[in-house]
Parts: sequence; C-alpha cells; structure tokens
Amino acid sequence: MTNDLTTGNPMKLIIGFTIPILIGNIVQQFYYVIDSIIVGRYLGVNALAAVGSTGSLTFLVIGWVMGVTGGFSIIVAQRYGAGDIKGVKHNIAMSYYLCIIMAVVMTAGLLLANGSILRTMNTPAEIYQDTYHFIKVIYMGLTATIAYNILASILRALGDSRTPLYFLVFSSVVNILLDLLFIAVFSMGVEGAGYATVISQAIASILCFIYMLKKYPILKLKKEDAHFSMRSTKRLIGMGAPMGLQFSITAIGAIIVQVALNGFGPVYIAAFTTCGKIQNIITQPFPSLGASMATYVGQNTGAGRIDRVKEGVKANIILTMICSVVSMIAVLVFGDLLARLFLTDASGLVVEKAKIYFFAVAGFYPALGLIFVYRNTLQGLGYGLLPMLGGIFELFARGLVVVILARPLGYLGICLANPVAWISALIPLIPAYYYRIKRLNNNMERNS
Repeated sequence: MTNDLTTGNPMKLIIGFTIPILIGNIVQQFYYVIDSIIVGRYLGVNALAAVGSTGSLTFLVIGWVMGVTGGFSIIVAQRYGAGDIKGVKHNIAMSYYLCIIMAVVMTAGLLLANGSILRTMNTPAEIYQDTYHFIKVIYMGLTATIAYNILASILRALGDSRTPLYFLVFSSVVNILLDLLFIAVFSMGVEGAGYATVISQAIASILCFIYMLKKYPILKLKKEDAHFSMRSTKRLIGMGAPMGLQFSITAIGAIIVQVALNGFGPVYIAAFTTCGKIQNIITQPFPSLGASMATYVGQNTGAGRIDRVKEGVKANIILTMICSVVSMIAVLVFGDLLARLFLTDASGLVVEKAKIYFFAVAGFYPALGLIFVYRNTLQGLGYGLLPMLGGIFELFARGLVVVILARPLGYLGICLANPVAWISALIPLIPAYYYRIKRLNNNMERNS
C-alpha cells in the first residue's frame, strides 16, 4: 500500500516511515556481522582481513548503485507527490533502461580492472588471492544488486517502506544459510561468502519484482509508458549521477584510508573491519532517517509544500540527536565486547585496536547523523549536485588526515580520518540547505 507523506504530522510520518527501513538496515548489517563472524571463525584472521579489505571497494561500487537508484526514485517520488501517475510510470520505465545499461558496463569494467585496482591499493601479499577472488564474485553479481536497489527505491518513492524490509530479511536469512553451507560444509573459502551474497540477492530481487507487479497496479507498465525519452533520461541522470558520485567520492576517501591501513598488516585491517561492522549497526538510525527524508521531502516538494519540508527537517534533527547519544553510549560501553565475537583473538591485539577506534570516533556521531539529514533533504528538494559537495569535503579531509597524522600518530591517526571527514562534510551542506530553503520561500511568495 502506497503512502501519501504530504499530509499529517511530520514527526509521526517520519518515524513510521523510518522504522521499517531501520529494521531492514539493521537486519542487513547483522548479516554483514554474521558473515564476518563465520569467515573469521572458520577461515581465520587473514580471511577476515581479505574480506574486510574489500569494504571500501564494495562501498564504492554499491554506494554508486544506491546513489544512482536513489536519485531515480526521487524523481518518481516528486511525480507521485504531484499526482502525476503517468509521469511515475514513465520515469520507472526509463530507470529500468538505465539500470540495465549500468549493470552491463559496471560488471565488464570492474572484472577487467580487478587485479589492477587491488595492486594499486597495496593489498598485502598474504591476503591478495582471497581478496581478488571474493571481490570478483561480488562484481559478477552486480546485476542482482542493482535490481534489488532500484526495486526497493521505487517502492519507497511511493511511500512503501515495508515491502523492501520483508525481502531484505528474506535475503539476509538465505545469505547466512548459504554462508554456512558454502564455507563450513563445502569448504569454498571466502569465495563461498561472495556466492552466498550474490545468490541470495538474485532470489530476493526476482521475488520482489513478481510481488510488486501483483500487489501494485501503478507499477504495471504499458507500452506507452516505456517509450524512450531523452529529456526524461537526462533528468534521471542529472539526479542519479551526482548522488552516485557523492557516495563514490566518499568511498574514494575510504579507499585512501584503506591503502594507508594496509601498510599496518592483517591485525589492524581485521580490527578496523570489525569496528566498521559494529559501527554500521549502531549508527543505522542515521541512514534510515536520511532515506525517509529523501522520500518525505521529494513528495512534499512535488506537492509544493515547502513549509512541511522545514517541519520535517526540524523533526529529523531532533530524532538524529537522540539517536546519536544512544549510539555513542552503546559503542563505548559494548564496543569491545562485540569485537570479541568476530574471531578467536588469543593475543587480544584486535580488540585492543578496536577500542582505540571507538574512543576516537564515538563523540562525533552527532555530526555523522546530521550529514544524512541535510544531504538527503537537499536531494529530496531536487538538487543533485549540491549534496555532492559534502562528499568532496569528506574526500579531502580524509586524505589530509591520512597524510598528516598517519605517520606521527600511527593507527590512531587513521582512526581520526572519519570524524574529521564527518565535520568537514557539514561545512557546505548546512549553508546550502538554508540558502535553498530561503530561495524557495521567496519564489513562493512572489508567485502567491
């Protein structure tokens, strides 16, 4: 059932829309954690480091996909908010075309460049082969990843955040079962973890597509909906590409950090990987609230309700600050205990390095949360390029911290790259939001 977010209490609407997204994101992150636990405990530190060292690459690729498909869905949300059902269907069809092209180009290009990328990242020799084969499988399954993301984004654009949750939970359960089967039973090594991910996403995407067609008449496209339009294509690319680049730019910063981290060896890579998995779970309210804002703002912008956009931003900031305090306390109290779940760490070095990371970053979670508030609001307003500035600031900040602090402070210097990047991202985002809102208000006053 689709939901109209242009009427009703903004706080209640945002909370109600966010909860299914949050549950789904947490389930997905729990899968990543369990996946890492299975790899670490069955295959050892080097295997965990191999999978972990691909995290920044995976973020680069999947982040691009999520950004692009999220951008497409904002156009759909705006058309839906404006009551333009014909426009909704047409933009969905154009989105499908673009996703097919993206899947073919990305899969071929990344498979060809795989070895060169890993060598450029200074991947340690002892984990190179595992890293190469794991990420190769992920690249081979990009079509399934793209399919799930565009389908989930379209449903959210129409106000349905529950259906993507159901299929995400299903995919995660299948993924974990296949992990155990491929790694523990069939002894397929880290490649088994990759195949488990790809197969589970493919099954979930197919089932989600079939369900959508049966459940939502608005998503049944006709021949006239699918006629190619260069104008619509340019508009979708104009929104999707900057959002994809925004994720990719952030991921490039993460790759810079990973390259510096690779020089410290598998123990530090494993510790950093462990912290990332834990942090991603604890801070999931931030991207979940951000995803809600993109749809909420998109629908209200399409309906011309800028007053409701401002109310929604205020409500989201309050929710974000509450969640950031809870996340901060959780990671400081339970972070080291959670780190012990990932592998048998007889020396205690991995847990020791994990504690260093948590104490370095926890106090900056409010800044991380605000990035999602302002970035997704700007995207919902229809500005694709402005949010990318935050990613550019993040990239430069991470690079500078690694160059300046990694040598004198060692591992701690690398840990500080994230909080400095989060603060830097807000420098352009906050002024850009208030400037754009002021201009929109002035335009409305002139037109009234």
